[in-house]
Amino acid sequence: MSAQLEQATFAAGCFWGVEVDFRNTPGVTDVRVGYTGGRTEAPSYEDVCSGTTGHAEAVEVTFDPAEVSYADLVDRFWSFHDPTQVNRQGWDVGTQYRSAIFTHSPEQAEVAAESKARAQVRFGQPIATEIAAAGTFWPAEEYHQQYLVKNGRATCRI
Repeated sequence: MSAQLEQATFAAGCFWGVEVDFRNTPGVTDVRVGYTGGRTEAPSYEDVCSGTTGHAEAVEVTFDPAEVSYADLVDRFWSFHDPTQVNRQGWDVGTQYRSAIFTHSPEQAEVAAESKARAQVRFGQPIATEIAAAGTFWPAEEYHQQYLVKNGRATCRI
């Protein structure tokens, strides 16, 4: 394992399934679900669901770049959801379910933009995913962490 772990932050709809998808990625050492991209300090799940905080449900991914690259994580991100949907994923509707990549460095922003351009070729509609600088990540309540595993489910997809 590399001495220097890195972080990546993604929003792709409901964070429960995205957490499982990234947690099952070789080279990922930890994943936390939470809220980012908004304007309220320390929002709760209820606050975020109200649609008034500006936060997205997101995952904070800690990874070992010696085992998996940031570029590989971004490339996987496109397969975990439908990035052409605006402020929704399936039945979940609202700005908290938007598709976003929150970058932690100029290098991550460049890699994310290049990956988005490559991914756009595969989709019939424009990709709605925003790419923005990462701000404060507020971990979700403990009952949301590894929610699907705690409840004996491997996925939340139908």
